[in-house]
Parts: sequence; C-alpha cells; structure tokens
Amino acid sequence: MSVEVLDSATIVNFVEDEEAFNISIRDRFVHLDTDRDGLLSYTELLKELESLRLFETHFGIDVKTDPKELAQVYNSLFVQFDHDSNGTVDLEEFKAEMKRMMLAMANGMGFLPVQMVLEEGSFLKKAVEHESTKLAA
Repeated sequence: MSVEVLDSATIVNFVEDEEAFNISIRDRFVHLDTDRDGLLSYTELLKELESLRLFETHFGIDVKTDPKELAQVYNSLFVQFDHDSNGTVDLEEFKAEMKRMMLAMANGMGFLPVQMVLEEGSFLKKAVEHESTKLAA
C-alpha cells in the first residue's frame, strides 16, 4: 500500500488511454480467471469483490456484517458485471464495467486532488503510475 495523490483527470486519462487501460484490464482478468476458461464465474469474481472489503472494515477496524447482506451485495455486483445474464463475465463485460466504475469514481471525485491509500496493483494505483510516466516523459 502507498499514499498517493490523484484527481479525476488522473483516472479519466488512464481510462482514455486504451492501450494502457486494456493491458491492465487483461492482466487483472487473467489473474482472476483461475480455471483459465476465458470467463469469470461468480466464485472467481467473488474473490476480487471480497478483497475490496466493502463492509468488513470501518476506518480500518473490522466490524461484523450479516453474511446474508454481504452475499446479497456481492450477487448484485456480479449481476452488474454479467451484462448478458449468462452466469459468467467475459473480458469485454469486465472491461466495460470496470471502465464505467472508474469513470463514476472520477466523476464523484471532482477536480480537486485527494490523498488516498492505494493497494499495489489496484486500478487506481495503475492510474497514478500511468500519470507519473506521462509527466516524466
């Protein structure tokens, strides 16, 4: 983890750089596709969703959340990714939803820079790294 400064433009620039964004999406998809069938099952995507720890922490302190509530949230998120409702998520569905989510984050962030703690390998961290390489060039 590292503390980084980013703003909406950092995220938008990363998403709009199709080559950089597509490489990151493909790498993450391959990592999640543990059975190597070219599709993400609910179980495979669930591992990624659980790693986000949407409800399990409150300011860094674990809190008890009803497992039924968590399952409902994770199921709803999976449905958002599974655009054709066939029970799996292909690369294009994953890319489209990640793009939508990243742009929604950028939109909600506004134009003022914010400091965030980012996980290594996360899409936001990749956006910051992408911006840094552009500034260094």
